[in-house]
Amino acid sequence: MDQGVNIQSVFIADFIGCLVLLNIILTKGWKIPTREQESRILLLLVIASLVNCVIDPLAFFFDGRPGQFSFMVLFTVNTILFLYNLAVGLGVVFLVCYHLHKKINMAQNIMVGLMLLTEILLLVINIFTPTVFSIDAGNRYHRENFYMVFVLFGFLLIMYSWAIYAVERLKNGSLRYFPVWQFMMPAFLCIIVQTMNYGISIQPVGYAVSINAIAICLQNECIYIDKLTGAFNRSELDKIILSLKKKKIRKVAALMLDLNDFKLINDTYSHNEGDAALVALADILFFVVQNHGIVIRFAGDEFIVILNKAEPDAVTELRAGIQRAIDDYNRNSGKPYVLSAAIGGDMFEMSGDDPDFLRKIDELMYKDKIEYYKTHDRRGKR
Repeated sequence: MDQGVNIQSVFIADFIGCLVLLNIILTKGWKIPTREQESRILLLLVIASLVNCVIDPLAFFFDGRPGQFSFMVLFTVNTILFLYNLAVGLGVVFLVCYHLHKKINMAQNIMVGLMLLTEILLLVINIFTPTVFSIDAGNRYHRENFYMVFVLFGFLLIMYSWAIYAVERLKNGSLRYFPVWQFMMPAFLCIIVQTMNYGISIQPVGYAVSINAIAICLQNECIYIDKLTGAFNRSELDKIILSLKKKKIRKVAALMLDLNDFKLINDTYSHNEGDAALVALADILFFVVQNHGIVIRFAGDEFIVILNKAEPDAVTELRAGIQRAIDDYNRNSGKPYVLSAAIGGDMFEMSGDDPDFLRKIDELMYKDKIEYYKTHDRRGKR
């Protein structure tokens, strides 16, 4: 064993990592309501990271110890640790992609497949010719030239996760409760520190902290995000109203939307189709609003949009943009009904500490709905 390695510190760091990960398992922090695929990926990440923390001390404990058994343990354990680095990187990419898009596209499958094959091939070659790591005659571990391939792939996977999140974050403000760059930062920093300081081991506990943060973020979303549409819920609206009061903001621009003929869609085409209509409207609002405001599912088929800035004509422009997006959806949806929404909104001067703009936008929306039914017979068919 290298005298420069403090084996006790390695055991303590990995022990802390085990405690963090066991806590996620025992409290079922990995289980996210209505998100079975993401829950499975998260559980696999937790289990893999727990194994990583358990076997990591063995690589240090047997390093430099004589005998064929020590050699076999060192070679096996280090091979598993390299495989883990790949597995956790791919797992995070899959988790982020499923969370953002509910699927993994062909290009992503090809990318991760090539990385997987490259690293497995290198580890197979390493059995016969040291290319990634070697164990010398004294049973001491050494990095070899292709070690950096695994480090590079790890960085690329983390950066790719950040990139696809950043693009989607611009479109959907509710993703702030799933901050990929924040929860992957501990693992990112630990990879850098361990790579630059040969002989220490903080990467396993770094991944444990990051995975714990992922679980917390996903659970936090369940408090503030509507499960069906991905929009914010009433809990988030309460937070926004409280923030407006504390900041003593006197102007607010907001809209309320209500689906027309929503009951007819449910009764005629099924409640599943009604849910699809709600999701479609939410997606339209995300597309139009992007990072210029907050989309909230207020109740049932009612949505509220609160703009970040109360500017003249902002509500009028947003309303027109939403209507254009609804028209585009209807032209291309292939649905047997027309998606339509009553919209009411304005820029309001708030009086006192009571943000009564909710009542006002409700009244404006209801007026728009009355006007809609003056020219529509409620059948809602094409």
